Amino acid sequence: MTRRAVITAGTGGIGLEIALGLTRAGFAVTVIGRNAERGARAVDTLNAQQGQPAQFLQADLASLDQVRALATRITTGGDLDLLVNNVGAMYPDHTLIDGLEASFVVNHLSPYLLTELLLPALTRRVVNITSGAVITAKKIFDHVEPPGDYYGFHWYGRAKLANLAYTLDLAHRLDTTAVDVLAADPGGAATDMTDGTLHDPKIVSPALRVLWPLVRRTFERSTSGSAATAALPSIEAATGPHPNGTVIGRHGTPVTPARTATDPRVQQAVRRLSERHAPLRRVPDGVSN
Repeated sequence: MTRRAVITAGTGGIGLEIALGLTRAGFAVTVIGRNAERGARAVDTLNAQQGQPAQFLQADLASLDQVRALATRITTGGDLDLLVNNVGAMYPDHTLIDGLEASFVVNHLSPYLLTELLLPALTRRVVNITSGAVITAKKIFDHVEPPGDYYGFHWYGRAKLANLAYTLDLAHRLDTTAVDVLAADPGGAATDMTDGTLHDPKIVSPALRVLWPLVRRTFERSTSGSAATAALPSIEAATGPHPNGTVIGRHGTPVTPARTATDPRVQQAVRRLSERHAPLRRVPDGVSN
């Protein structure tokens, strides 16, 4: 039987390279993206591999309502073997989406919501993309945003930490089922997300700005690899014989997850925050959930 895989933000960069790897592994791949032209080009690129026919579904994953609609469209196709939540974004300036801090929405609430909505259709594996930036994060999850001034890189790391905590929590929830939940760290590559963003010192805290020449060189080294290389950990997580709850590091081998993400108290706080701000059904305006 044909194995179905969905990759979010799969029309270019690392996401497209993941899609190519999964196509070569025999999956019928559906890539998700905002731009129809990019989606059409991605499908042409995937179909040139002469594997299972590829598909594009258009959705803005920054919109939780569009995530809900997307989940409905995906589930109409039947069982889904694999979901790769590759979507990610870093915002140099404080940005809100429907009143919520944008980085938390895109990097955590969006993949959280899509995963939860697709669980009834999933049969094999979920792969969530993590980042080394989790070590820079504030670790309090009482609210979507932590207190204090906004710094894009640290807020990105916090959203990724929330998603990693959710990943490990979900792995525990599904431990007795047929569905495994893994995380993968792509390391870094020059992509639409990193180009320009990591060259602005305002994305880091004042303490790191003092060391900006060193920090900038670190960022440059971390994004010097190719998208194809950065995709390999995610492909390994998606196709390798790894147990539930495994985190695949940037070199393609299992690594120990960030300690904070394994803390049950952090996982519970992230779960409460996610359920409150990304309910599985849309709450009508003016109605409290």
